[in-house]
Amino acid sequence: MKLGRKQELFSEACCLLESFARMKGYTIRRAWAYRDPPAAKRLGFEGSLHTKKLAQDYDLFRAGRWLKKSEDHAELGEFWKSLSGVYEGTKIEFVWGGDWSRPDGNHYSCRHGRVG
Repeated sequence: MKLGRKQELFSEACCLLESFARMKGYTIRRAWAYRDPPAAKRLGFEGSLHTKKLAQDYDLFRAGRWLKKSEDHAELGEFWKSLSGVYEGTKIEFVWGGDWSRPDGNHYSCRHGRVG
């Protein structure tokens, strides 16, 4: 699958996540999405999926309160991962940053090559 098509599927998955969040009573705001490679390198994120348009960070709110902890995103993270599957003959894995050894719960991405 070409990168452009994977980016389209990723964008569609983000729309599903945003709808799911609203159904569950959250307010969600898009934070970091695309980072150009030079900026990512300067920030220490060289090779980030944000540079490939396959990552999105969200700010999550409930009742006007900003939910900043990784565990606050757990319900959305589980939904996000459940979108993983075979699309057009290609296995696509949706990855939630809350599962990482250094959790980043507001990060939602799509594995690409060895990066996830």
